[in-house]
Amino acid sequence: MFIFPIDKDLSLKLLEKRDIPELFALVDGSRMYLRKWLPWVDGMEKEEDYEPVIEMWLKQFAEQNGFQVGVLYKDSLVGMIGYHGIDTGNQKTSIGYWLAEGIQGKGIMTRSTKALVNYAFDTLHLNRVEIQCGVENSRSRGIPERLGFKNEGIIREAEYLYDHFHDCVIYSMLRKEWSNR
Repeated sequence: MFIFPIDKDLSLKLLEKRDIPELFALVDGSRMYLRKWLPWVDGMEKEEDYEPVIEMWLKQFAEQNGFQVGVLYKDSLVGMIGYHGIDTGNQKTSIGYWLAEGIQGKGIMTRSTKALVNYAFDTLHLNRVEIQCGVENSRSRGIPERLGFKNEGIIREAEYLYDHFHDCVIYSMLRKEWSNR
């Protein structure tokens, strides 16, 4: 299957059904941490729940409307990153990501996000990349901030997480800003 190397320790992989046990174990091992920020975690209770999701991700990739890939650190799956979709008319996309709790603080997601921003501008020739993060999710917010994204403001009650709404910050990067960094 498709693997995109970033550096000697880090690569991105298009996941297949055979990756489901590893993906499930990863989410299950960080379930309480991930559910603080991701609304889908409680719905993924068993390995079989990932079968239609993997099919959806492969279809998204085949239709060239973005992709969701596994983040491999030293050949182990540690998280996910991808484009939610690609708006070709407006030449933009948004990036979403998550990383297992125990592997954070190594620059893994910052390097992965940087690779996707480069790909969006250099290969897909998009004009804008957005990242939306929970206002209180300082680890997630640190990624676009380290990469020089502009904070465009707060989207109030942007997402429902199980029993409450939470506010999100929207960050953006334009191609001209990225190339001038």
